[in-house]
Amino acid sequence: MGCRRRFQHAQVRQPVLDGRQHRPFFPNPACCTDGRAGIGRAAFHLALRQTEGLIGSILHWLGIDLPVPDHSTMARRARTVTLPSKARPTGGALHLPVDSTGLKMCGPGEWLIEKHGTRKRRSWRNLHIGMDAASGRIVAATLTGREVDDAAQVGPLLDQITDPVASFTGDGAYDRTAVYATARERHPQAAVVTPPRADAVLSDMAATAPIQRDRHIQAIAVTGRMAWQRDSACNRRARVEGQIGRWKQVIGDGLRFHTVKAQVTEVAIAAEVLNRMRDLGRPESVRVA
Repeated sequence: MGCRRRFQHAQVRQPVLDGRQHRPFFPNPACCTDGRAGIGRAAFHLALRQTEGLIGSILHWLGIDLPVPDHSTMARRARTVTLPSKARPTGGALHLPVDSTGLKMCGPGEWLIEKHGTRKRRSWRNLHIGMDAASGRIVAATLTGREVDDAAQVGPLLDQITDPVASFTGDGAYDRTAVYATARERHPQAAVVTPPRADAVLSDMAATAPIQRDRHIQAIAVTGRMAWQRDSACNRRARVEGQIGRWKQVIGDGLRFHTVKAQVTEVAIAAEVLNRMRDLGRPESVRVA
């Protein structure tokens, strides 16, 4: 009943013509269904036409006479749809493990390749995500070309986070001086934990003013790499690796839109889907003693 009241409160009878080739214009709140449609599309692996039918069926079941944007309108608006931000369920500083993976771009000629066996190099984009280690929610995500390395996306990921960061954890791809400098610039108190390479050497200032990377190298030389991973909580990055596995299992390993702006929206919606599933399946534990 609550969902029905929300829709009926701002009911729209018919779409309005905007004068451009008699294209229907859907004012609020119908345009708000685009975000919900994208969430349903990502969760159930639907095509745009199937998503249009799903939203129409839901509105019909609720008894609401509300116009549904057609599949082409949803495709256009996917370039501009923004999702509302949600406050973190846990307080305090954020422990941020990050990682990246590749997502296949499904072009319009994929079925021809599958049918006729034509060989063609697949196109990929790199997905970079950062998650809250305490809650398991994805708090930052970027999408880049496959020529962009992981270390270059540390700044854009940190720019999406407004809470203080207690630690930044990544794999060996983030063992760069620029990563330490970027984290120190935005969060001076944050601990950067990335495993140094086997042939890593100390900086020139290691004897007088060692940086974090120098201390990691020195600790590994004294206690060994396995002990350093345990003491520095480097294994926290396994959580974001598991999150990427959930992404591939639930959302899929490819991108369905063809334009960059729409793909960025697709990634944001997919992250919201995983966060909502995580919130629904995660128990709320309260300490009583």
